Amino acid sequence: MLKFTSAEKAIQLLYSSKGFDRVIHAVKIITTGNGSVTAELKVEEEHLNLVGNLHGGLSATLVDVISGIGLLTHKIGLRPSVSVNMNLSYYTGAKSGDTIQIISETLKAGNNLAFLQIEIKNKETGATLVKGTHTKFLLGS
Repeated sequence: MLKFTSAEKAIQLLYSSKGFDRVIHAVKIITTGNGSVTAELKVEEEHLNLVGNLHGGLSATLVDVISGIGLLTHKIGLRPSVSVNMNLSYYTGAKSGDTIQIISETLKAGNNLAFLQIEIKNKETGATLVKGTHTKFLLGS
């Protein structure tokens, strides 16, 4: 089983990934702690769908990965986890050149499950782009 020695090491592992997680290479972590994280991404052409908006699949990946990073900073400790359920509501899009904020909060973490809440916003306007919830199963003990 994958073991982390710190949240920072886990973040660096994601940034250096050769797998799918490498799609977050341009995300900047702004703050972490107490189960929460705030991150930013400048939307570029590679992040867009065919109609020129932030791709919904990338939004889902941001919900998945960024909430997982926040969970690593929760008082339950550095426990790997896997997704059980994600629910996203899309409100509006972001265009190339926009900077988005990804804000995640751990609502509750128990022995086996963690419940997280995520909002993706346009940094300049404050408009909500995506709201999500994420349930994760906690591995190990």
